[in-house]
Amino acid sequence: MDSRIPRIRAKLAKMPYQVQRSHSVCGEGHRFRLAPRISSARADAFETEHRILLPAAYRAFLVELGGSGAGPFYGLLPLDECRLFTMNRKPADGSPRGFTHVDHPDALQGDLFLHIIEMGCSDLCLIGVTGPLAGRVVTGNADGFWPPNVSSAQDFLSWYERWLNHMQDGKHNAALGLSSPAIEASAPWGHRATARSSPRPSAAATDERTRR
Repeated sequence: MDSRIPRIRAKLAKMPYQVQRSHSVCGEGHRFRLAPRISSARADAFETEHRILLPAAYRAFLVELGGSGAGPFYGLLPLDECRLFTMNRKPADGSPRGFTHVDHPDALQGDLFLHIIEMGCSDLCLIGVTGPLAGRVVTGNADGFWPPNVSSAQDFLSWYERWLNHMQDGKHNAALGLSSPAIEASAPWGHRATARSSPRPSAAATDERTRR
């Protein structure tokens, strides 16, 4: 087992209780929980079906930690919902590259990327499957509304642990979908602002909760 896996598991378990942690700009509906791990046989079947090899660190996460759930942005997609994309060629007008979904790895020429995390709308968080970016996490937009960004993390486990570390330290990191406590405190969409706008419970209701 990769030594990072038990470390990531321990950090993830503590994250809900970190008072000064950052928050995800997409919310934390996953509640820092992971779905059950997938079997090696299931990973093998996915690879055979799509005629690819899953990056080793990403596969290790799915098999040894969890199959979906807690992660940056809206969280990790179940493997059955992950789709393959290719990065489009650079447009002649110099605008950013987009991504094209492929039904089969042989359908189009170009390096393959697997959509692994939900970001919303046409934004994509992918992991390189073939080519020079294999194993690296890449974010971009399918329609080329903004340019692709390649994470400096060398593999999925390093990228995932960086998310946990930056969240724990209260950092603001748009590339990981994190907003710092200071921004959360002042932003109209922040957790504290939401709490301030919610009606306060009456004294009777407070007493009732105390008695329980």
